[in-house]
Amino acid sequence: MAVFSDLHTADGLKSLEAHLAGKTYVSGDSITKDDIKVFAAVPSKPGAEFPNAARWYETVSAAVASRFPGKAVGVNLPAGSAPAAAAPADEAEDDDDLDLFGDETEEDKKAADERAAAAKASSKKKESGKSSVLMDVKPWDDETDMKKLEEAVRSVQMEGLTWGASKLVPVGYGIKKMTIMLTIVDDLVSIDTLIEDHLTQEPINEYVQSCDIVAFNKI
Repeated sequence: MAVFSDLHTADGLKSLEAHLAGKTYVSGDSITKDDIKVFAAVPSKPGAEFPNAARWYETVSAAVASRFPGKAVGVNLPAGSAPAAAAPADEAEDDDDLDLFGDETEEDKKAADERAAAAKASSKKKESGKSSVLMDVKPWDDETDMKKLEEAVRSVQMEGLTWGASKLVPVGYGIKKMTIMLTIVDDLVSIDTLIEDHLTQEPINEYVQSCDIVAFNKI
């Protein structure tokens, strides 16, 4: 059984964020009373630093709103009101008798199953959307400082890009090229953009003449 406390604080939301990693709901593959209890304890939609919790909050909020279609006019809760998470244990247990959703229809179950299946498919797509790339980075001449060339290349940092091992390979006339491995998240990083907009632009082009893709494999 998951235990959450102080969900009105950043520390409390961290535990919820970790619990929801890879999950659509607090318990199981469809919305339950567990989600309603936790939802009631979160005072507002979590910020961008808690993406899992924010996504879950929107999902539960939409489900609750669909059950109560009446137009809301707004309410005011005193600032000193205690958060729902701080309610005494015996009162929390009494909540088991409160069913905000009533009897779940077959249509509701089907919709919940479809959302869960879509979430799982989306998760698998994100996990498999990576590629391993082997790239040759060529200097201008034999006087190019290859250590600085490597430092310049690795200075390019962006979400979805991970630099790997590298080595220098002689190509003749005292010139060496650098062969380097990198891993990219396909939806976040374009190899063409990486080369054209970063590796062959100032100030990196002081050391890099050109880049060639040697191998490109889906992970």
